[in-house]
Amino acid sequence: MTLALAAAGVAVFAALGLPLPFLFGPMAACLLAALAGAPLRGLGQVSVAARTVLGVAIGAAVTPALIERVPQMLASVALVPVYIGVIALVGVPFFRRVCGFDPVTAFYAAMPGGAADMTLFGQEAGANVRQLSLVHATRLLVIMVVAPVVLVQLYGVTLNHPIGLPAAEISVAQMALMVAVALIGWKGGERLGLFGAAILGPLILGAALSLAGVLTQRPPREALLAAQFLIGIGIGVSYVGVTLRELRDTVAGGAAFVLILAALAAVVTEIVTLSGLAPPVEGFLAFTPGGQAEMSMLAIIAGADLGFVVLHHLTRILIVILGAPVLFRLLERRQGP
Repeated sequence: MTLALAAAGVAVFAALGLPLPFLFGPMAACLLAALAGAPLRGLGQVSVAARTVLGVAIGAAVTPALIERVPQMLASVALVPVYIGVIALVGVPFFRRVCGFDPVTAFYAAMPGGAADMTLFGQEAGANVRQLSLVHATRLLVIMVVAPVVLVQLYGVTLNHPIGLPAAEISVAQMALMVAVALIGWKGGERLGLFGAAILGPLILGAALSLAGVLTQRPPREALLAAQFLIGIGIGVSYVGVTLRELRDTVAGGAAFVLILAALAAVVTEIVTLSGLAPPVEGFLAFTPGGQAEMSMLAIIAGADLGFVVLHHLTRILIVILGAPVLFRLLERRQGP
């Protein structure tokens, strides 16, 4: 039923000429069905596997020319930890005082890291897992709806940039290599305990092979459309079982927090743009705190500098994942029992 609804969403969005039908069609259809009480189900490891496609695509974009430009990006990358700190200083009091969350839940709800990672860390620290998962799902949902509108209306971007060649135009050797990079990078990353192994494992392995001149193609269009389809389903089914009270309290609070994040992202985007650290579109995509997979896909569709955008998001995710548990323990010790 979930797949049928998602496919119907694609068909409706395509028929109406709406943007990104393979992403927004499944997301909208599954969201509406979930809110209506339909017993939808996520696709588990299939959805995780779809993220390997993005990992390979990002890795293939890491070329010697990109590496040469890394020193030029360091000034804007240096703004990332400051940006995270401001989000935390604003977000934690917001969730405590406005939404009434307990201190642990408020802390991890405010952290702009990966949704799964923040929920897991929060669970280990004693947070309300349901509230955390809904807040982070809402962050991803609202950003994925608002960001394309901003790109089109404010920056004049057309979201029809070619995302890849058709599979028929890519050599069998390159296709086989990409499959191997995806699987070995994913499973090898999991064995090494790499966070976000489904994306980062293929990304690291793909980047090494791209720099060596072995991997020369991005995954085919069909694979990237399938990744969009599965990401859309994943966001929509996050709302299965949500109650009216949760919609009123938790989801509404999460949506309001995204508006705060949007204002902060707009300020940072202006700073990096006016100072000449980044073009407007790249600056906006680099500092919009969405999911790593989702923002990478938007960068590809918008024709933005994928390397620039991904470097900033990897920095943000890495700082939050490594720093959030440590910072929480320090705050906990200062406050005492």
